[in-house]
Amino acid sequence: MRRFTRRAVLALSVALIAAPPALARDPAPENRTPVEQRQPNIVVFLADDLGYRDTIPGGDRDARTPNLAKLAAEGLSFDQAFVASPACAPSRAALLTGLMPARNGAEANHDKARDDIRKLPAYLQAQGYQVVAFGKVAHYKHTKDYGFDHFAHDTFHDPEGVPAAIAWLKARTDTRPLAIFIGSNWPHVPWPESSAGFDPAAIKLPPKSIDTPQTREARARYHAAVARMDKELGKTLAAVDATLGKESLVLFSSDHGAQWPFGKWNLYDTGTRTPLIVRWPGRVQPGGRTSAMVSWVDILPTLVEVAGGKPSAELDGQSFAAALRSDGQFSGRTEIFTTHNNDVNVNVFPMRSVRTARWKYIVNLRPDYTYTTHIDQWAGRLGSGAYFPSWRRAAQADPKAKAIVDAYYARPAEELYDLDADPDETRNLATDPRHKAVMIKLRARLSDWRRAQGDDHPVKGKPHFERGPLDGLPED
Repeated sequence: MRRFTRRAVLALSVALIAAPPALARDPAPENRTPVEQRQPNIVVFLADDLGYRDTIPGGDRDARTPNLAKLAAEGLSFDQAFVASPACAPSRAALLTGLMPARNGAEANHDKARDDIRKLPAYLQAQGYQVVAFGKVAHYKHTKDYGFDHFAHDTFHDPEGVPAAIAWLKARTDTRPLAIFIGSNWPHVPWPESSAGFDPAAIKLPPKSIDTPQTREARARYHAAVARMDKELGKTLAAVDATLGKESLVLFSSDHGAQWPFGKWNLYDTGTRTPLIVRWPGRVQPGGRTSAMVSWVDILPTLVEVAGGKPSAELDGQSFAAALRSDGQFSGRTEIFTTHNNDVNVNVFPMRSVRTARWKYIVNLRPDYTYTTHIDQWAGRLGSGAYFPSWRRAAQADPKAKAIVDAYYARPAEELYDLDADPDETRNLATDPRHKAVMIKLRARLSDWRRAQGDDHPVKGKPHFERGPLDGLPED
């Protein structure tokens, strides 16, 4: 029989005492990963078109997101999280590859990442995970190209995505650690026909909005859509806790900002800054907040690391797993880069940006183009911009409204914003001589980054040079 020295016994005792609290598991139901499994089950819940400011944790007093608020109270909130691109397909491709759009191939909306690039499911599968997706995780028809073990309900506004994920969880018997990605279709347009108890007259409109009755009604319906997402999140969390256990790592985020003027398809913070919350009992301190800047390309290496792997140095993403510890030492990125090209022919307006903690610099690569989106071009479709004609009519008589509409359609070659003094990005300082040194530095930094990325590909799509009809384009 083997004898243990006093030193060996002492070392074993210290190791047991120091073991991370998350490794202590509650008694598990039959279909839960075994208690001895050290790799955490991973749950990623993605909202669709939800800006950082449009939730209770983000500060919107009108929001009805109690489940998201509860998740924030139980986890760590990243107050400076940014997507790689403010359009669905390139944003999600960046998450699933850990690479920026120019490097993964999904630069325009409806593009997909190149087939030769390793995707997030492959990383986790190599670590022994079962990896599945329900709802809008990739961009609809592209889901099959990302290598999930199982995926379902990845079609436009499929209402069965979240219920199917919950039913699948309850029926699961696989004993491998699980990584499940669940994508809500909310609050993507079309928004609910009813404002569901939200009072349009009492709604606070976002900055750079024109106050009309149509605008208020639309914003109330947007809030109703956000509330639907929150209900889906609540049901998902209840199912996760019941089947996988409360010790699972849950990550919540959104692919970009709201489909609202100066939001989605823009490089302003209202387009690129999104909520990001991680709950991991025993590892993440409840109710924590961090101002460390992170990017969506950082999610892949982070999940690889928490699953026990080592992220590749060739990725653009940098793991923020260190932020999930409670020592508060994680400093995050010093710069955030974002890109936008086009959404087929509706939105052809290439732009790039670099953001620091204080400054945002945007270069509009084709300022001769007229900036357009579904909001003004498809005013009659999907309810995406039914209010926008009221903005254009208001602009005919109101100088302030005209300035907002003009700023929507016409963009200068360069934009510079002092985010400390002007968080709403309303005062362009690009031509202010007092900030010439900042301009030179950020212009050079963005140029160097683009060169390193190989970000010089031709932009697809037919550009616009004139504003569309007042009431939007007819259906075709």
